[in-house]
Amino acid sequence: MSLHRVARFADVPQDRGLQVEIGDCKIVLLRANGELRAFQGLCPHAGAPLAEGALCHGRLICPWHKAAYRAEDGGLCEPPSLDSLKRYPLELRGDDVWVDDQPLPDPHTPPADDPRTFVVVGAGAAGTACAAALREKGFGGRIVLVDGEPDAGYDRTVLSKFVLAGEMSPKEVPPLRDEAFYQAQRIERVQSEVTLLDAPGKALHLNNGGILRYDAAVLATGGAPNPLKLPGAELANVFVLRSKTQAEQIINAAQPGQRAVIIGDSFIALECASALREFGLDVTVLARHAIPFAKQFGEAVGKAIRALHEEHGVKFISEHEAMQILGEDKVEGVLLDNGLRLAADLVLAGVGVHPATEPFESLPKEEDQSLRVDDGMRVSDGLWAIGDIATFPLNGQPTRIEHWRLAQQHARIAAANMLGGEEHYLDVPFFWTYHFGKNYDYLGHAQEWDEVEFSGEPEQPPFIGLFAKDGIVVAAVACDKQRAMALLAERMKQPLPMKEAWTLIQA
Repeated sequence: MSLHRVARFADVPQDRGLQVEIGDCKIVLLRANGELRAFQGLCPHAGAPLAEGALCHGRLICPWHKAAYRAEDGGLCEPPSLDSLKRYPLELRGDDVWVDDQPLPDPHTPPADDPRTFVVVGAGAAGTACAAALREKGFGGRIVLVDGEPDAGYDRTVLSKFVLAGEMSPKEVPPLRDEAFYQAQRIERVQSEVTLLDAPGKALHLNNGGILRYDAAVLATGGAPNPLKLPGAELANVFVLRSKTQAEQIINAAQPGQRAVIIGDSFIALECASALREFGLDVTVLARHAIPFAKQFGEAVGKAIRALHEEHGVKFISEHEAMQILGEDKVEGVLLDNGLRLAADLVLAGVGVHPATEPFESLPKEEDQSLRVDDGMRVSDGLWAIGDIATFPLNGQPTRIEHWRLAQQHARIAAANMLGGEEHYLDVPFFWTYHFGKNYDYLGHAQEWDEVEFSGEPEQPPFIGLFAKDGIVVAAVACDKQRAMALLAERMKQPLPMKEAWTLIQA
């Protein structure tokens, strides 16, 4: 053991971490129940400095994407991280804090002592998180991960944010887990697609002719982009974006100076508008709403985001709809309902997604084709559904939410319950969206509110806005207020009065 003096006990705050460094090794010191702990200083998910996050209710919350870890032992509580924190040996000598720069050993893979087979269908955010959580929670049986894409699950969130901007090549898109992880954790990856689900017989039929029999299965097939239902939508250079392959096709077709028309004003659509404009294309958005994101963020923030786009040269048309994609072999333009023709070298549709549940015809479905689950993510005996395809109880109401982090939260709940647990969704939904270098965070899932208060101006970040119903905070939106949002991510799990919320985040 090689200990290094890094700080004084009195230097470590009560409500957050303190980052210290031993050479190139960044470590965060925390107070947990009056005792000090030392953990890796950067979040395993995306490298955020954990000392800039928040310590609340015994949890350390990441400032960027709100992963949460137990302050006592660094154990993972909430995604999008898939790993617990590495812990470092620490000694107190008087008031001096001494830390070793070599972490304690990681927990080992559970022994292969369970005869059961668990199958996870889909290797995106939800499926990969579920497979990882099963091992983390001690399952030693067989895990089979079935997915139609050739590569292991990867971070789709970067496709619309960075790949289309030319800041990251498709080959640089980070995998959620590397190949060494799957081998070490004995997780079998099968490239195939399910053609038939026999739920009573607990069997999955694959398009390669194989049959997988299971003791428990998780359906995590995610969402599929809604296609454009317009004449000419089949022309070359008309795209949707969901996969790494599609992102590569778009960036290969795009050239600075070309004209791109984006149909739709979803979060993906406007992230793509930002990225393609940054890449040097002339971008026009055919928007369904004059104020984007007003339903989620309120009008003030929606107007500010539209203004940000317009400041960077994005043009909006919200009074008219596309009627036809024009061109011979490839797209040449878009015809609007008022007869206007927009020249276009590239068209990208961002008109939402639908649950990819086509192979599960034997299961009852909601009107939107999602699968109804109980509060433990269970569809039926031995079968769970998570992520974009699941309609689950949220505050007593059946709800379907297409958020990356929420899909991973579902995954951890399902994994626990597959192993005999009784866990339920008791968290606060969170997502982030990225436009021209600005990251907007959103907490909650507010259908309505009767009060809105801001600290700062949405047009000039940093700002944070709180939305309340009957005096209780139901949602928060912010830009460049990472620690405040980290605190709220934990505190909003219980009813939080508006006045108390402001006191909390302005302390």
